[in-house]
Amino acid sequence: MYSNEISKEHQAYIKKYKVRRTSIAVSQISLLVLFFALWEIAAYFKWIDPFIMSQPSRVFKTLVKLTADGSIFTHTGITIFETIVGFLSGTILGTIIAIILWWSDFVAKVLDPYLVVLNALPKTALGPIILVWIGGTASSIIAMALLISIIVTILNVYLAFESCDEDKVKLLWTLGATKSQVLTKVVLPSSIPSIISVLKINVGLSLVGVIVGEFLVSKAGLGYLIIYGGQVFKMDLVMTSVLILAVAAALMYLSVAWFEKKLNKMR
Repeated sequence: MYSNEISKEHQAYIKKYKVRRTSIAVSQISLLVLFFALWEIAAYFKWIDPFIMSQPSRVFKTLVKLTADGSIFTHTGITIFETIVGFLSGTILGTIIAIILWWSDFVAKVLDPYLVVLNALPKTALGPIILVWIGGTASSIIAMALLISIIVTILNVYLAFESCDEDKVKLLWTLGATKSQVLTKVVLPSSIPSIISVLKINVGLSLVGVIVGEFLVSKAGLGYLIIYGGQVFKMDLVMTSVLILAVAAALMYLSVAWFEKKLNKMR
């Protein structure tokens, strides 16, 4: 009965949309399968050096071995935990600082050149300094992830606040609204799409910070496996860790995308 209420044009559009979405998904999977197939073939026929580049079959054997002894879950869990903590810390603190900058134009103008310099500064160069200050612990790794993501959060969220609809803001001022009311009723709601975009960016940035930190100080985690595998020339271990890292990054990104969809339905 419900289908009869839908016009033929709308039904055709829905069908076309589903076909297109299926085609995209199939193409994405096919591209991934083709990549691994070409990689395996190239290594098998020695077009590339399997010792240096590894190959999918050897990566699979390494993955099975790491799964059997349970070490892969430990290392992956540590990296994901550090990434989530750094991601949430950088996003929350960055948003709070952006609110402070929006609240006080004086503070914003004072800190503007410092934020620009910090944004341009390669954060990885501060890794050894953070290591000396905090020590070779998980806290220094989380601090690295936070440092990389917080500046991006501040700049992007503050820009979103400044780009808010001026007419709406002026209307609230005219009606006698307080600054906190302007913030909660107009500025924050209108900036949600920008904040979600920052979340998507921060997932990757936080992961980069964690991996760099694990390169420097960690004795566990995917970054540790990558650096250890490179040092002892176990390239199968390196490529396995990189692939797991890629899957973890994709899952965290999809989690943010899922959160965005839920948020949009609630608005």
